[in-house]
Amino acid sequence: MSWSTQYREKLLTAAEAVGLIRSHDRVWIQPGCSTPEPLIDAMVERAGELEAVEVVHMLTFGKAAYTRPGLERSFRHNGMFLGGNVRGAVGQGRADYIPIFLSEIERLFTSGEMPLDVAIIQTSAPDSHGYLSLGTSIDCTLTAARCAKRVIAEVNNQMPRTCGDTFLHISEISAVVETSRPPLEMRTDPPDDVQRRIANHVAGLIDDGSVLQMGIGGIPDGVLALLGNHKDLGIHSEMVSDGVIELIQKGVINGRRKKIHPGKALLGFVLGSRRLFDFINDNPFFEFQRTEYVNDPFLIAQNDRMVAINSALEVDLTGQVCSDSIGPQPYSGFGGQVDFVRGAARSRGGKPVIALPATACGGKVSRIVPFLKQGAGVVTSRADVHYVVTEFGAAYLHGKNLRQRAEALIAIAHPDFREQLSEPAAQQGWIEDRVFAAH
Repeated sequence: MSWSTQYREKLLTAAEAVGLIRSHDRVWIQPGCSTPEPLIDAMVERAGELEAVEVVHMLTFGKAAYTRPGLERSFRHNGMFLGGNVRGAVGQGRADYIPIFLSEIERLFTSGEMPLDVAIIQTSAPDSHGYLSLGTSIDCTLTAARCAKRVIAEVNNQMPRTCGDTFLHISEISAVVETSRPPLEMRTDPPDDVQRRIANHVAGLIDDGSVLQMGIGGIPDGVLALLGNHKDLGIHSEMVSDGVIELIQKGVINGRRKKIHPGKALLGFVLGSRRLFDFINDNPFFEFQRTEYVNDPFLIAQNDRMVAINSALEVDLTGQVCSDSIGPQPYSGFGGQVDFVRGAARSRGGKPVIALPATACGGKVSRIVPFLKQGAGVVTSRADVHYVVTEFGAAYLHGKNLRQRAEALIAIAHPDFREQLSEPAAQQGWIEDRVFAAH
């Protein structure tokens, strides 16, 4: 049977396709800009027919209507990275959070520890051989689809076709729902003054020939804007956003000195705008691979001059990094922070960086704290931390004792909080019985 015949036989409406989901199934949802909203909406429409469906995913966009109050009998969300669309449900006990390194999620599926019944995904239109690309988000979804018993695909002719290990054949798909809609976008505001100051300190740590991992937001975009005169930069990152486009077009990012996939930008997914989607479409410079591969610390470490730039919610004076919770309340997730911190630490000339504003809440709260909030989770341990950067400078902590760490971190805290930080530090014996000058 030809692939086109298989394709036609699997064509269904969204309502028909989600009939493959049964009570007590575990369902993987493709995350990010590839979130298959029409399939999610159709699944939620069946709430009255379904019981105890477990919904598993990383950061998704859209409404996440399966977490609405009143649907607890039908759906239970089990998130591996939380966004604003599910955070409230987790906080109210109607949904769950799994702390896990991004590099280890796929092993849950392949080992059978977390078997999947259904994967709902979004793909590009099939090529002339019947292969559908996962487009903007390969991440853990390729493995999830290959492990799931049934795969429901939204085939969107506006989804970019991306290169690398991104393809599923129509024979691997259980049901096809055709759509034509712009993929969901993630846009960010330009860097503000604080973010630009942080970016300036981070950019000073980046040498020619460095290989970059960075996320999305004002700090990464601010860093990228300062690298126009660098040479032979590379990308090995779980994700990229629009900020890389200009540097690739200028030839600043070319991957020539990379050890792993030289001449390619290695990544698992993108979060960005339609401009980025058009740029990655059928572009062989971008090598998309499964997250288990991209985020493998041992692979990351094989790049020389690997610079990993990650963020935090707060850092205590010993260097412990909280990135996934505010106190005991889950906020986001582990993501790939530790994967890349450890990979960069083992890279020749590598630099793991934690970058964050010195304050929050309009300057009323210090993010450099004597002790993490009660119940706060440690994502990156103090033994893993190397550089911590705020708008007031960079503190290098690796191999430093507690006294040295406290002094270095107080020095990059906001001046308004340095005295408040030095007092508990002195009580712990981490610094002498004195305070830092306010200015």
